[in-house]
Amino acid sequence: MKTPPPEMSRGTLATQTGVNSETIRYYEKIGLMPDPIRSTAGHRVYDASHARRLSFVRRSRELGFTLREIRELLELVDGGDYTCAEVRDRTLVHLGDVSNKIRDLQKMQRTLKSMASKCDGGSVPECPIVDALFSD
Repeated sequence: MKTPPPEMSRGTLATQTGVNSETIRYYEKIGLMPDPIRSTAGHRVYDASHARRLSFVRRSRELGFTLREIRELLELVDGGDYTCAEVRDRTLVHLGDVSNKIRDLQKMQRTLKSMASKCDGGSVPECPIVDALFSD
């Protein structure tokens, strides 16, 4: 992440962090992002702390954490009374979920390869892939 300017608009924050402007608005609405201060003209004004937090949320999403899991991590951090062990434990639970998803995807991949290998790609309407999808 580039060093953000001291004060910035939502558009600048979006550019700095690589997070869509509407996504920032959504994160504010659901409480993942704190409300920014308002300028005298009523415009939202973000600072480096917003950019840092938004980068945390973006990176967490990239790693597959759910919004609920991110909220829980942020609650630990915001409370200031957390240990690295607590964060590690939550990360290991998430890693287990990711590992299960990978196994499921690998099983799907094997099944799809098997189905595709039974099809000769002919021009007749009978298709072993369709038959397999209709079977239990």
